[in-house]
Amino acid sequence: MLKRALLLLAVVASPLAAQGAAAPAKTDAQMLWEDVANYLVQSAMDMPADKYGFKPTPAVRSFGEIIGHVAGSQNMFCAMALGEKPPAEDAVEKAATTKDALVAELKASTDYCRKAYAQPAGSLTGMMDVFGQQRSKQFILLMNATHDNEHYGNLVTYMRMNGMVPPSSRPRGGA
Repeated sequence: MLKRALLLLAVVASPLAAQGAAAPAKTDAQMLWEDVANYLVQSAMDMPADKYGFKPTPAVRSFGEIIGHVAGSQNMFCAMALGEKPPAEDAVEKAATTKDALVAELKASTDYCRKAYAQPAGSLTGMMDVFGQQRSKQFILLMNATHDNEHYGNLVTYMRMNGMVPPSSRPRGGA
Protein backbone atom coordinates (compact mmCIF):
# COMPACT_ATOMS: atom_id res chain seq x y z
CA MET A 1 0.00 0.00 0.00
CA LEU A 2 2.77 2.42 0.92
CA LYS A 3 4.61 1.59 -2.33
CA ARG A 4 1.51 2.45 -4.39
CA ALA A 5 1.01 5.71 -2.53
CA LEU A 6 4.64 6.72 -3.11
CA LEU A 7 4.42 5.73 -6.76
CA LEU A 8 1.23 7.76 -7.20
CA LEU A 9 2.82 10.74 -5.47
CA ALA A 10 5.86 10.50 -7.73
CA VAL A 11 3.70 10.33 -10.87
CA VAL A 12 1.59 13.32 -9.81
CA ALA A 13 4.53 15.40 -8.55
CA SER A 14 6.77 14.95 -11.62
CA PRO A 15 4.77 17.18 -13.98
CA LEU A 16 4.40 19.81 -11.25
CA ALA A 17 8.14 19.86 -10.63
CA ALA A 18 8.80 20.06 -14.35
CA GLN A 19 6.45 23.05 -14.65
CA GLY A 20 8.35 24.91 -11.94
CA ALA A 21 11.68 24.21 -13.60
CA ALA A 22 10.46 25.20 -17.07
CA ALA A 23 9.70 28.82 -16.21
CA PRO A 24 12.44 30.41 -14.09
CA ALA A 25 11.57 33.66 -12.36
CA LYS A 26 12.69 36.82 -14.11
CA THR A 27 15.53 38.69 -12.49
CA ASP A 28 15.23 42.34 -11.50
CA ALA A 29 17.63 43.25 -14.29
CA GLN A 30 15.54 41.40 -16.86
CA MET A 31 12.34 43.13 -15.74
CA LEU A 32 14.03 46.56 -15.94
CA TRP A 33 15.44 45.84 -19.38
CA GLU A 34 12.54 44.22 -21.26
CA ASP A 35 10.30 47.26 -21.69
CA VAL A 36 13.08 49.63 -22.72
CA ALA A 37 14.50 47.07 -25.15
CA ASN A 38 11.12 46.82 -26.84
CA TYR A 39 10.73 50.62 -26.86
CA LEU A 40 14.14 51.02 -28.48
CA VAL A 41 13.35 48.57 -31.27
CA GLN A 42 9.92 50.11 -31.87
CA SER A 43 11.45 53.61 -31.98
CA ALA A 44 14.05 52.46 -34.50
CA MET A 45 11.35 50.95 -36.70
CA ASP A 46 9.04 53.97 -36.39
CA MET A 47 11.47 56.75 -37.24
CA PRO A 48 11.43 57.44 -40.99
CA ALA A 49 14.70 56.65 -42.77
CA ASP A 50 15.14 60.29 -43.81
CA LYS A 51 15.17 61.28 -40.11
CA TYR A 52 17.97 58.92 -39.08
CA GLY A 53 20.45 61.75 -39.54
CA PHE A 54 18.43 64.11 -37.30
CA LYS A 55 20.37 65.84 -34.50
CA PRO A 56 18.83 68.50 -32.27
CA THR A 57 22.27 70.12 -32.14
CA PRO A 58 25.53 69.38 -34.01
CA ALA A 59 27.33 68.35 -30.81
CA VAL A 60 25.29 65.16 -30.24
CA ARG A 61 24.78 61.84 -31.99
CA SER A 62 22.12 61.56 -34.66
CA PHE A 63 19.09 59.33 -34.16
CA GLY A 64 20.76 56.63 -36.26
CA GLU A 65 24.06 56.96 -34.42
CA ILE A 66 22.26 56.41 -31.12
CA ILE A 67 20.62 53.26 -32.50
CA GLY A 68 24.04 51.99 -33.60
CA HIS A 69 25.59 52.93 -30.26
CA VAL A 70 22.88 51.11 -28.31
CA ALA A 71 23.17 48.00 -30.48
CA GLY A 72 26.95 47.95 -30.05
CA SER A 73 26.85 48.55 -26.31
CA GLN A 74 24.20 45.85 -25.83
CA ASN A 75 26.46 43.41 -27.68
CA MET A 76 29.36 44.40 -25.42
CA PHE A 77 27.52 44.29 -22.08
CA CYS A 78 25.63 41.08 -22.85
CA ALA A 79 28.77 39.30 -24.07
CA MET A 80 30.39 40.17 -20.74
CA ALA A 81 27.37 38.88 -18.82
CA LEU A 82 27.47 35.65 -20.84
CA GLY A 83 31.19 35.24 -20.16
CA GLU A 84 32.08 35.72 -23.83
CA LYS A 85 34.65 38.00 -25.42
CA PRO A 86 32.92 41.38 -25.88
CA PRO A 87 33.06 43.08 -29.28
CA ALA A 88 34.10 46.72 -29.53
CA GLU A 89 31.31 48.95 -28.26
CA ASP A 90 31.45 51.15 -31.35
CA ALA A 91 31.55 48.30 -33.90
CA VAL A 92 27.90 48.66 -34.96
CA GLU A 93 27.90 52.45 -34.92
CA LYS A 94 30.89 52.46 -37.30
CA ALA A 95 29.63 49.73 -39.64
CA ALA A 96 25.86 50.17 -40.02
CA THR A 97 24.60 53.43 -41.50
CA THR A 98 21.20 52.81 -43.11
CA LYS A 99 17.92 52.47 -41.26
CA ASP A 100 17.49 48.87 -42.41
CA ALA A 101 20.99 47.91 -41.26
CA LEU A 102 20.65 49.70 -37.93
CA VAL A 103 17.23 48.20 -37.16
CA ALA A 104 18.58 44.74 -38.01
CA GLU A 105 21.62 45.25 -35.76
CA LEU A 106 19.46 46.53 -32.89
CA LYS A 107 17.10 43.58 -33.20
CA ALA A 108 20.05 41.17 -33.29
CA SER A 109 21.67 42.73 -30.22
CA THR A 110 18.35 42.61 -28.38
CA ASP A 111 17.92 38.92 -29.23
CA TYR A 112 21.48 38.28 -28.06
CA CYS A 113 20.80 40.10 -24.80
CA ARG A 114 17.67 38.02 -24.18
CA LYS A 115 20.05 35.07 -23.66
CA ALA A 116 22.06 37.04 -21.11
CA TYR A 117 18.97 38.19 -19.22
CA ALA A 118 17.47 34.67 -19.25
CA GLN A 119 20.31 33.28 -17.14
CA PRO A 120 19.18 31.91 -13.78
CA ALA A 121 19.50 34.45 -10.97
CA GLY A 122 21.97 32.22 -9.13
CA SER A 123 24.43 32.37 -12.03
CA LEU A 124 24.53 36.18 -12.00
CA THR A 125 26.40 36.56 -8.70
CA GLY A 126 29.89 35.56 -9.84
CA MET A 127 32.40 38.39 -9.98
CA MET A 128 34.30 39.40 -13.10
CA ASP A 129 36.42 42.27 -14.36
CA VAL A 130 34.34 45.14 -15.78
CA PHE A 131 36.35 48.15 -16.89
CA GLY A 132 39.02 47.38 -14.28
CA GLN A 133 36.67 46.71 -11.36
CA GLN A 134 35.20 43.50 -9.97
CA ARG A 135 31.46 43.41 -10.64
CA SER A 136 28.77 40.72 -10.83
CA LYS A 137 26.99 39.64 -13.99
CA GLN A 138 23.83 41.11 -12.44
CA PHE A 139 25.61 44.48 -12.19
CA ILE A 140 26.58 44.26 -15.88
CA LEU A 141 22.98 43.57 -16.88
CA LEU A 142 21.74 46.44 -14.72
CA MET A 143 24.37 48.69 -16.36
CA ASN A 144 23.02 47.70 -19.77
CA ALA A 145 19.42 48.37 -18.74
CA THR A 146 20.43 51.76 -17.31
CA HIS A 147 22.38 52.64 -20.44
CA ASP A 148 19.46 51.63 -22.67
CA ASN A 149 17.07 53.78 -20.63
CA GLU A 150 19.45 56.74 -20.85
CA HIS A 151 19.51 56.56 -24.63
CA TYR A 152 15.82 55.81 -24.97
CA GLY A 153 15.34 59.17 -23.24
CA ASN A 154 17.39 60.77 -26.03
CA LEU A 155 15.26 59.07 -28.67
CA VAL A 156 12.04 60.23 -26.98
CA THR A 157 13.22 63.82 -27.35
CA TYR A 158 14.26 63.28 -30.98
CA MET A 159 10.89 61.71 -31.80
CA ARG A 160 8.94 64.50 -30.07
CA MET A 161 10.96 67.13 -31.94
CA ASN A 162 9.85 65.41 -35.16
CA GLY A 163 6.17 65.38 -34.21
CA MET A 164 6.12 61.70 -33.23
CA VAL A 165 4.73 59.99 -30.15
CA PRO A 166 7.33 57.64 -28.61
CA PRO A 167 6.30 54.04 -27.86
CA SER A 168 6.26 54.51 -24.07
CA SER A 169 3.70 57.33 -24.39
CA ARG A 170 1.24 55.41 -26.53
CA PRO A 171 -1.85 53.75 -25.10
CA ARG A 172 -1.19 50.13 -24.20
CA GLY A 173 -3.43 47.40 -25.62
CA GLY A 174 -5.67 45.33 -23.40
CA ALA A 175 -7.78 46.19 -20.39
